[in-house]
Amino acid sequence: MKNNLKVHRAIKNLTQAQLAKKIGVSRQTINAIESQNYVPSAKLALKLSREFNVTVNDIFVLRDEVESQEVRQLNDSQLSVTLP
Repeated sequence: MKNNLKVHRAIKNLTQAQLAKKIGVSRQTINAIESQNYVPSAKLALKLSREFNVTVNDIFVLRDEVESQEVRQLNDSQLSVTLP
């Protein structure tokens, strides 16, 4: 699952270890989420959103949203083709 966790963490100037300690998980869990190797539970996603004072949707991008964005980008690139 695509996410903006690293961006939100950087804004608050937190290391992975510091964030992990604040929400009660391991640094490896934070790393796995940021690397898109682990999809957090709803409970963990809520903890993260509360820590950053944002919505879950501000941190995590659902698959349908990603696919819609990719389709829009493809359509945009096809529209920008110029003829000689």
